Amino acid sequence: MEPPARLAPLLAQYDWATERLLARLTGPDMDSGDGERVPVGALSDDEYLWEPALGSWSVRRHVDGPGPGATALVGAGDWGRDGGRPHPWPPPVTTIAWRMAHLTEMLTLRAEWTIGEHRRLEGDLHYAGDAAAGVHALREGVLAWREALTTADDEALDTVGRSTYPDGGDADEAFLDVVWWVNQEVLHHGAEIALLRDLYARR
Repeated sequence: MEPPARLAPLLAQYDWATERLLARLTGPDMDSGDGERVPVGALSDDEYLWEPALGSWSVRRHVDGPGPGATALVGAGDWGRDGGRPHPWPPPVTTIAWRMAHLTEMLTLRAEWTIGEHRRLEGDLHYAGDAAAGVHALREGVLAWREALTTADDEALDTVGRSTYPDGGDADEAFLDVVWWVNQEVLHHGAEIALLRDLYARR
């Protein structure tokens, strides 16, 4: 189905941002932003879990408990994401693993609450304890949300509550506004991940 004219630029932006992010995580090269391919190595497990500051939030084994300032390890598997409400202020510095988990969760669950079973919550997800599994989960989340986008017609874009994702304001917003919000989340967290990769390489 051809995307509605209003959705087309946002879908193109989403595709570009997610392609760049996934290439930045996997290599062997990526688009520098001006069409030039630059070499980049695949994300390692050490880099994935590297804590750039004391008290960083990350993903951790449930048996080890939450990190500094976190009140919960969210997730159903062996690994969980540092979290807890109310969120601390100022927000903690987070690892690449945490940021990837956050993006994966947001994309996966928004798709779930748009075109899925409207059932799973963050506590039902299995968070990845290694880089390869984290990239795989992120890629699956990217594809799930893209399906939610490409099944939206003009009427769906104006529908308030097409997404009923419970950890956001989705149920009170037109779907097109949710699409815009998700794009900016991908863009800014993708930039944070890229910066952390640069800092790790020069630590």
